[in-house]
Amino acid sequence: MSNASLFMNFKNLIAKHYGDNPGRMLIHTGVIGWILSAAAQVMAIAINDKIPKEQKMFLIPQEMADAAVNIVSFYAVTQTFASVAGKLVKTGKWLPGSVRAFLEKNGLGAKLGKKGFNVKVDGNLTDELAKQYDKFNNGIDVIATTIGSILSCNIITPLVRNEIAADRQKKAISKMNAKNPVKPVENNTNMMYIKKPSMKDFQTYSSNIYSGSSSLKI
Repeated sequence: MSNASLFMNFKNLIAKHYGDNPGRMLIHTGVIGWILSAAAQVMAIAINDKIPKEQKMFLIPQEMADAAVNIVSFYAVTQTFASVAGKLVKTGKWLPGSVRAFLEKNGLGAKLGKKGFNVKVDGNLTDELAKQYDKFNNGIDVIATTIGSILSCNIITPLVRNEIAADRQKKAISKMNAKNPVKPVENNTNMMYIKKPSMKDFQTYSSNIYSGSSSLKI
C-alpha cells in the first residue's frame, strides 16, 4: 500500500470519528499527550545511571501516580465541559440567531432548552439551517473543551495533585518517625534523643531525591 493510500485511510478514519465532534479529538489528543509525557519521564528516570536504584524505586511510582491524577482530572473536567455545552446546544438553549428564529416561527419556541428536545431531530431544519447549526455546535464544542482543558491543566489538576502529594508526604513522615523512635540513654540525668524528622527534614530529603531528575518535572 502506497504512502498516499495510508494517508487517505488515516484521514478518513479521523474524519469518521471526529468530523462531527472536534472537541472529542482535542480531549483524546490531550490525554495521549499526558500519557506520552509521563512515559517519557518514567523512561528517563529508569535509564538514568546517575539516579540510585533505591531512588528509582521511589521516583517511578511517584511519576506514575502523578500521571494518573493528571490524566483522570484532565479527561473528567474537559469531558464534563464539552458534555454540558453539547446538551445546551442540542436542546436549543444555545443556538445561532437564524436557527432560533426559524424554530420560534414554527411554534417550537416554548420547547427550546427543555429536556428531551432535540433541535436536529425535532426542529425540521432546512439544509442550510442544519449546516449553520452543525457549524455552531462544533464551534461551541471546541470552545468548551478548550476552556475545560485550561481550567484543568492550570487550576484543578494542580490542586488535586498537591492534595494527594501532601497526603503522601504525611504518610512518609509517619514512616520516618516510626523508623526513628526516641531512644533515651540509661543515665536519666543525661538524656539524649534521636531527633525526629521534621517537615523541613522531609522537604530536604525529598529535594535530594529529586535532584537527579528535577529538570524532568512539568
